[in-house]
Amino acid sequence: MRGFKTGMLLAWSVLGGTASLAQSQPPQATRHPVVFAHGMGGYEDLLGFAYFGDEMGLFVGDACDEPLEWHCNAGLHPRQRTFGSQVLSFHSSEVRGLDLAADIEGLLATTGAKRVDIIGHSQGGIDARKAAKVLFEQQQRAVVDVLVSLSSPHRGSPVAKYILDMGPGVSSVVAALANIFGNSVYAPGNDAIAAMKQLVYDDIQSNDGVVTGMKAFNAAYPMDSRHVSSYASLLTAQTAAQVNPAFYLLRLGFLDIDGNGYCVDDCDGDGAAGQGDGVRQDRDDDGVVGINSQQMGKRLRYTESLWGPGLIAEDRSIPAVTDLNAPILVQMTSISSVLDQDHLDVVGVGPDLFNEPKFYAAIIQYIRQHE
Repeated sequence: MRGFKTGMLLAWSVLGGTASLAQSQPPQATRHPVVFAHGMGGYEDLLGFAYFGDEMGLFVGDACDEPLEWHCNAGLHPRQRTFGSQVLSFHSSEVRGLDLAADIEGLLATTGAKRVDIIGHSQGGIDARKAAKVLFEQQQRAVVDVLVSLSSPHRGSPVAKYILDMGPGVSSVVAALANIFGNSVYAPGNDAIAAMKQLVYDDIQSNDGVVTGMKAFNAAYPMDSRHVSSYASLLTAQTAAQVNPAFYLLRLGFLDIDGNGYCVDDCDGDGAAGQGDGVRQDRDDDGVVGINSQQMGKRLRYTESLWGPGLIAEDRSIPAVTDLNAPILVQMTSISSVLDQDHLDVVGVGPDLFNEPKFYAAIIQYIRQHE
């Protein structure tokens, strides 16, 4: 089955202790396998780091399922099933979503599972909506149970338009992406232009006969309870001073995203729905995506514990987004529960002090509670 990897290792020692009654409960295995859907530039090597790994390059989904195993995530139940999908590093979510659906079909056939849960980072959270609809149409039933997106540009990213506007020609776009993500952009099958056009909110070339962009994608692949039982999202943001050095070249020209103003459509022409509030240097984006683009379904809050597993819970102060093309003001502007991480650190591109194994173990426990 192409693209699935198991047995990747990581090191994490549980120090003991709990932060709350909910956190004191032992981890449970999810009913369905959990699929990790990577974003642009993944999977194996992103800027020299493993995608969905910690700073040691070890997979956050590897449960301690063998005697005396210590290179593993002790926050997971020993029988937890997790799989890393692999789709094209650079392409539209129309294409990548089909790849993801095919990988999930292979997983179902191999494991005998009937459904899956998905954790999708960045474009992976967008690919997952396409895959869920494709699987529903093929199986005539829901295949995806819980879908959690992380740092996903559901309403576009200004970085995508910025790169497309660099011009002239394709070479400048590809070169810009190679500077950010590495030479994986040149791998066979990749289409960097299609990838960027996907992540601009509006159709960036309305006269080319092909409709692209997140606005059209959201209409074609909306949140639909027939496709996915439960939608939720985690949002990330940091100040410009804290952002990963990987974005340094972008910031030389682009400075900073202004990503916490309200407008239903792309009112300031930056490539993402919403508009700026006039303050670029505040904590309103993660270096790639503004907070006014990231919420899908319920907004989740992560509470980390120094002595035990963390906790993911719903932020009930922010209503769930039900229409990705028509969020309300508070969903686009509030920093409530926004995780203090940039776009790449949250999947293990560091170094930093963030404990990735604890974080993803907490997400998986949230999924278990909502299957």
